[in-house]
Amino acid sequence: MDQGVSRLGKVVLLGGSGQIGQTLAHHFHGRGVDVISVSRTPHSAPWTTVTWDGKTVGRWAKCLEGADAIINLSGSSINTRFTRKHRALILHSRLDATKATAAAIRSRRRPPRVWLNASAVDIYPHSLTPTPETTVSGYRDTGAIDSTTPESWRFLSEVVWRWEETFRTEQVPGTRKVALRTTLMLSPDQGGIFRLLSTLARFGLGGPQGSGEQFVSWIHHVDYARAVEFLIEREEIAGPVNITSPQPLPNREFMRLLRQALRMPIGLPAPAFGIQLSSLLLRTEPVLVLKSRCSIPTVLQKHGFTWNFPDWPGAVQDLVVGH
Repeated sequence: MDQGVSRLGKVVLLGGSGQIGQTLAHHFHGRGVDVISVSRTPHSAPWTTVTWDGKTVGRWAKCLEGADAIINLSGSSINTRFTRKHRALILHSRLDATKATAAAIRSRRRPPRVWLNASAVDIYPHSLTPTPETTVSGYRDTGAIDSTTPESWRFLSEVVWRWEETFRTEQVPGTRKVALRTTLMLSPDQGGIFRLLSTLARFGLGGPQGSGEQFVSWIHHVDYARAVEFLIEREEIAGPVNITSPQPLPNREFMRLLRQALRMPIGLPAPAFGIQLSSLLLRTEPVLVLKSRCSIPTVLQKHGFTWNFPDWPGAVQDLVVGH
């Protein structure tokens, strides 16, 4: 799959101007695929770019004619305070884009062969044990939302559940559907989470966050793009797929290995109350750091996908060099 020119002809990316969209666009463009990036933000790129409003079918739908795949990544950032206004935007930006994607697919005489729709591992409950795709079976909530879970954590799980439910119920005859339950994608690009974590570590702030016992699910950006192409090509795969490395690890160990790769011996811890306070100052939510995500890629493993960077020590070394 990784050698030479791809067998794919055309891939359409909705929400293509974000970090994940840019990662996929660079990957497919480099493999000789005709990439069309559809975004609310006009931007220049070496591939075709088209604008849309994120919620309605317009002229951009013509791009889907005869495409191998459409990948919908659209949705407002969750890296913000969960105010009433932002909650509505986070939820409805995802539902609207998903419904518009389905309508655009149905409008085509030659629709895409496969529709990959973004999702997230936050559909799963806070867990210190492995969570495969079957943890939430049949797209029904089996524990991700309960009365003992912090309210902001329940909000994220509910958003992802409703997002996938909308995706599942939209009818697109002849087009296979895959829900990309994405975890923390790490790349050395400016503005990404790896840049933030490595900067904190270089200033001696790369210690464990909260208890340090919560698990971190992650994936190297190269493997993320490879996994997406794998899913496009494997026609027997449908439904939810965890897009993660096979080796999640506790936050304490994750940060220790990051410091080691950066040759930084000191890493001051960030206790939970400190994260609560800094989240207020940074206008974000502590759930992004304190929730344990221990998702494992059972579907990818079952179908024979191989990772270039399956473990964090090797991945972080590569990312530090790329940085």
